[in-house]
Amino acid sequence: PVLDTEDAWVSVEGPVSIVELALEQKRIHYPLVEHQFVLCTVLYAIMRLSLKGVKPLSLFDSKGRNAFFKDLTSIQLLPSGDMDPNMLSIRQQFLLKVVSAAVQMLCSSQKDREVSEEDYFPFEKGKNWPTLAADLAQYLQISEDLVRRHYVCELYSYGMDHLGEE
Repeated sequence: PVLDTEDAWVSVEGPVSIVELALEQKRIHYPLVEHQFVLCTVLYAIMRLSLKGVKPLSLFDSKGRNAFFKDLTSIQLLPSGDMDPNMLSIRQQFLLKVVSAAVQMLCSSQKDREVSEEDYFPFEKGKNWPTLAADLAQYLQISEDLVRRHYVCELYSYGMDHLGEE
């Protein structure tokens, strides 16, 4: 961008303005940031839903794991569209665990009426984990319909038919 400055400001001495510093920064590689976001979301889901036995880095191939430790301004080789079927299976199992844990937590909070959902998730008002898992499925190359079907099956299995019908 072109920054127009008045003549009076040109002769001013002092530290470099924040605008000039921002313009000098290297541009980030957005797909790499998106890749980091997926990892952060996976880690947050594991922590928040208390998932046991999940190894977050196992959800990514070697290119994906190497990309986590690079500078965000560097252009890295990210995983291609072709994935190993074993990797896809591990990802699918993870997403189904997220949905199952979210429904189980929702069911337990429904049984304990005196404890509101906000008490369980004080910073997550309106957080819908099954929807987040479906969104994450797009990044992990898993069918969103599979995740949604599992969500409905879990709702029915916990006796929450009214939510399953929705």
